[in-house]
Amino acid sequence: MSAVRVLLVDDQALFREALATLLAVHPDVEVVGEAGDGDAALRRAAELAPDVVLMDLRMPVLDGIAATRRLRVELPAVRVIALTTFDDDEDVFAALRAGAVGYLLKDVSSARLVEAVLAAARGESVLQPSVAAKVVARFAQLPETAPDPRPQPLVVPLSERELEVLRLLADGRSNREIAGALFLAEGTVKNHVTNVLAKLGARDRTQAALRARSLDLL
Repeated sequence: MSAVRVLLVDDQALFREALATLLAVHPDVEVVGEAGDGDAALRRAAELAPDVVLMDLRMPVLDGIAATRRLRVELPAVRVIALTTFDDDEDVFAALRAGAVGYLLKDVSSARLVEAVLAAARGESVLQPSVAAKVVARFAQLPETAPDPRPQPLVVPLSERELEVLRLLADGRSNREIAGALFLAEGTVKNHVTNVLAKLGARDRTQAALRARSLDLL
């Protein structure tokens, strides 16, 4: 499988250089370019056709929210992960509404960042645990749109092990972290996650967490 092509977007050149150096040691990831603001990011993305963009949010000329919104329209195949210092509600939900498939903080570990890039390239959502908690909490606050909107129960119920995986998944844990917590092989966890998504009818981890909450599984 070819390496995931990544575009780095941040107004701090030193951070971009450090991030490029960090990612360069991983054979599954290829940094194909950099940009210092959202406007430059749009031009570079059009030129380079990256698979994933790591996007800072607060930048001059054009901020990351606006750039993400335009990328979603102009280059819908490109997956954007917000990589920022801030996790306040306004930034989180603005980025997700703009079309970001992930939201990570800059103190994330290198292993977690690489895993997030690979997951985004596969079409999955990736959220910092604190951000995942915000999303689930916001979903729980949404008003009911029908007198009895209870979803239909699962056709095939989750096993006890799958429920354990689901609870950790909903906390924003990576497959590696779930494997460590449950003393399982990472490949086994991936299989459980696949089964959980299939049984919940969810396309990604975030949707699985939301559906699990609506079914009172968490």
